[in-house]
Amino acid sequence: MNDERVVEDIVTKFLLNTCRLRPQLTRPAIEAAVRSALTEAVLETVDIGDTTLTTGSVAEFYIEPMYKSYVNDIDVMYYRSTELAIPRGHPPPTQLPAEFHNYVQVCEIIDSHFPGYVYLKLRYLLTECIDHGNYNAVEYDEQVYKSNRWHNYNTGIHGPALHAGRQGRLLPSDTVLCMRCLVWPSQAADWLTRYRNYGWPDSATVSRVVSNGCDVVPVAHRRCRQHEFMGKCQWRLSLSRAEIVL
Repeated sequence: MNDERVVEDIVTKFLLNTCRLRPQLTRPAIEAAVRSALTEAVLETVDIGDTTLTTGSVAEFYIEPMYKSYVNDIDVMYYRSTELAIPRGHPPPTQLPAEFHNYVQVCEIIDSHFPGYVYLKLRYLLTECIDHGNYNAVEYDEQVYKSNRWHNYNTGIHGPALHAGRQGRLLPSDTVLCMRCLVWPSQAADWLTRYRNYGWPDSATVSRVVSNGCDVVPVAHRRCRQHEFMGKCQWRLSLSRAEIVL
């Protein structure tokens, strides 16, 4: 038995002795639903038309320690139904999921010199044709970079997230505005074909991950935050959807 298998057996034994399968409904899961509902209610008052997604440990983990909760806060992401990101050089889509608006601004994802950090350049305006439901694209004459300053708060910002402390019995929460990308990012293309020692994830799971695309969240690299342009225009690719599936 090689060292790798010994470590695997030790970890497996530890998990079996100290953890259990998470029940279908837990208090953190309920709180996550409440936080998502509160976020959507606030967004409806300003007529943004956003879609929320619970991420982080509440969404990702299917086991929990027997001695205490592993959940310290609730993570909620949401994206606007009037905005969409596409990889650079990718043609504008002609069809979109039902949650998107009848007009959608499309930004191209442009690499920065830091891996995983990108810029979003406004490129197309999509308008839905009522007759057949497809979208027509018109290219903007002036292409501007999308700002990552999505909030008007001076405090409570942690990375891309707006942090809210504990409210009554509700756990603290981190809320992140993102821009939806329906296409798997080219920056992570090598993940599809890399060698996997134990055959995990299998091809069906990989296909499911890729079909979910990714998101882009508004935060600059720590070394760029004081730069006049990069500090306000740099975004980061987020693979939270892939993490949930995996």
